[in-house]
Amino acid sequence: MSAIEFIVTLGTSVMDDQTLIIQSLAGKRVAVFGRLADATIRDARHLIQTKGGTLVDQIDPLTDVVVLGDHHRATEKESVKQTARASVQIASGDGNPEIVHENLFWRMVEPLDANGDVRRLYTVGVMADVLDIPRAAVRHWVRRGLLIPARSVGSLSWFNFEQLLIARGLIRLMRGGLTLREIDTKLSGLAAGGATEAAQMTDRIVADGRRLSLRRGGRLVGSGGQLQLHFYANGLSEETLEKPIAPAKCDNYLSTISHEDSRDGEDVCLPFPSRFSPGPSGDELLDIAAELEAAGQFVEAGEALRAALQAEGPTSHICFMLAELLYRSGDLTAARERYFMAIELDASHLEARTNLGCVLAELGEHELAIAALEGVLSQQPDYAEAHWHLAGVLEDTGRSTEAKRHWQTFLVLAPASPWAATARKRLASRS
Repeated sequence: MSAIEFIVTLGTSVMDDQTLIIQSLAGKRVAVFGRLADATIRDARHLIQTKGGTLVDQIDPLTDVVVLGDHHRATEKESVKQTARASVQIASGDGNPEIVHENLFWRMVEPLDANGDVRRLYTVGVMADVLDIPRAAVRHWVRRGLLIPARSVGSLSWFNFEQLLIARGLIRLMRGGLTLREIDTKLSGLAAGGATEAAQMTDRIVADGRRLSLRRGGRLVGSGGQLQLHFYANGLSEETLEKPIAPAKCDNYLSTISHEDSRDGEDVCLPFPSRFSPGPSGDELLDIAAELEAAGQFVEAGEALRAALQAEGPTSHICFMLAELLYRSGDLTAARERYFMAIELDASHLEARTNLGCVLAELGEHELAIAALEGVLSQQPDYAEAHWHLAGVLEDTGRSTEAKRHWQTFLVLAPASPWAATARKRLASRS
């Protein structure tokens, strides 16, 4: 496919040219088409020069790289105009430049910080894998405001390293025996700003059994500002990280009944109110579901989500949560249908589209999987996980050359991912 064909179809489907990696800008002629959203022309010129390239004013047959400014994304009408003008400019010469969106270009050439590390952002999935915790727990903390995204695009969120450390502190509390909702409640009393503010200080939180205190200078302050004595524990040890997450405890919102699927005939918790208890709200049902899923109680978590659907009506968010749960429990067909429903309710739910592609691939529907993942990248070309999954599907279908491009793009976008080593091995085996 020529560059002209690529740019005309830009925004409707992902072309392989979009995933070309700019290995080095040394000696490259770079042109910008449209208005840049994240930098001035002066800044762009300086950055490109530091990489050994040259920013040129016009696209011509000698142009090596064309950066599509993201400013035009503000309106669809303007986007159409921009792509039309780009088509004319590229058609005026015989060149075949590499074409990338601005946001992906900056990630490719992003300068190193003082420590020599590329700035890293983590999606929910990558954060969960790095910390070895259920995604349901991470999503719960995001929904409750304990984790704050550094960047959000629609349903997708990215988190910086500071938020990763906060999540690690919350995990220590979980593995010390507290449930998700207990953490919410106890943190809310430790700071004037509630649980959100307290979560930013997890490194100063001291746990004594199920009681939490906050270090302030040389003192321990408990809920409501009450001064605590110093015989409490000095905090959770590193060994706590190895302990399994405690199972959810039954409370006023959960009725304890015997269940045929329970192990050794033990009672299990189901998210239904008892006859004399007030019924949980939709938000409370989502909290219950997240807690049960984090504890590995998938059947009960699914019942909580279905109850939330009845209480709130169908929403893309709850359908997505249920699809995730069904996937984790191994019911791929049911998960596929729930992902489809989430997308029908919110066509911009890119995480649902990505996960649908994964499920379709596992069900052997590879062409549909590729189409789903390419559709995601047409909307969000710097979504690293979509590149990872698309590379895997392309590899499985014998399209190794195309897969290689996506492995490379993935490594540019997510060098700190727990999957990065695997991607490097895949590339090394094909070099």
